[in-house]
Amino acid sequence: MVDFKNALSNLADVGFNPIPNTVAICIPDVKPILWKGIQFFAGDSASWQPEYNDVASWLTDNKGRGLLCLGNCGRGKTLICGKIIPVLLNHYCHKIVSCYDAQQLNANLDIVKQKHIIYIDDIGTEFLSVKYGEKRLSFAELVDEAEKKGKLLIVTTNLSLSELQQKYGERTLDRLRAVSYTHLRAHETSAHLV
Repeated sequence: MVDFKNALSNLADVGFNPIPNTVAICIPDVKPILWKGIQFFAGDSASWQPEYNDVASWLTDNKGRGLLCLGNCGRGKTLICGKIIPVLLNHYCHKIVSCYDAQQLNANLDIVKQKHIIYIDDIGTEFLSVKYGEKRLSFAELVDEAEKKGKLLIVTTNLSLSELQQKYGERTLDRLRAVSYTHLRAHETSAHLV
């Protein structure tokens, strides 16, 4: 009978790793801390939105998965994911978040893919990356890399799930669902995790 744990350990030396090393996040009682960050960055215009409860839940226990925030402009996606979460992960978990926007992802894909915790803002606004005649779908490559190597992705977009599927294909959307919680705020409906 095969001892899978031992067999996988032996194969790790040759680069075979079917169980990637995921990033665990656990910040207890994070809701008031998240609110304090929102107040700090938004000042007098700060208001708690119902979908922020889902973000707080993810910060409490991400179960090794990233975060995909979808929704309309002005919901606080970039503020929370690009400013507050990197501070919280550094302070409470001693982790560094590498932050990029969609255009920087295209321009620096190979550098971005080397990072382990990656925030990408405004996915869906980038075009096809072409360098020296080579065409690349940067986001699709990054999602594939995240699934294979356990990278933690934190992603914001104004696109819906169906628009993401149309832009990147079913395969990429399937992998994105596998490696992240989807925090959805479509128009004025309530948020939920998929």
